[in-house]
Amino acid sequence: MEQAVVFGIAVNSDLAKVSALGVPHRPGIAAHILRTMADAHIEAGAIVQNMGKDGKTDLSFTVHRSDCARTVELLRDPVLSALGTREVVGDTGVREVSIVGAGTRSHMAVADKMFGTLREAGILAQMISASKTNISVVIDEAQVELAVHSLRKAFALDPLTAQAA
Repeated sequence: MEQAVVFGIAVNSDLAKVSALGVPHRPGIAAHILRTMADAHIEAGAIVQNMGKDGKTDLSFTVHRSDCARTVELLRDPVLSALGTREVVGDTGVREVSIVGAGTRSHMAVADKMFGTLREAGILAQMISASKTNISVVIDEAQVELAVHSLRKAFALDPLTAQAA
């Protein structure tokens, strides 16, 4: 197993979060939603699905900021209304902050340090995703500077290692 090395922080300011709330929890619904978006040439980034107790689920995903309103309208009528979805909402007031390095996903201590650091700073992660080279969180845009500063300090990174996307 490789040694985890965090070498930078990246911030993506060109995204928004779209959530379909109260979607029926049955096979193929997420595929239908994402296919509808793909047919309209809208790319989804991080995808999170949360199952509720009432047979409904919430599906949230990131899109390019410029596609937020179009995505909400595309999914609101007639696609999701035909599925019995409660609501589709968009939020352009979010940013994605990522720690970047080798072995970040395979070393739980890295995730623990990242989430502990954000907790201590009072920052709520709205969405979480991970790959072999990064762990990303979607947070409120008002907390980006605090998040970057706190993570730089926690991982002993030079201020020049933070990158804006």
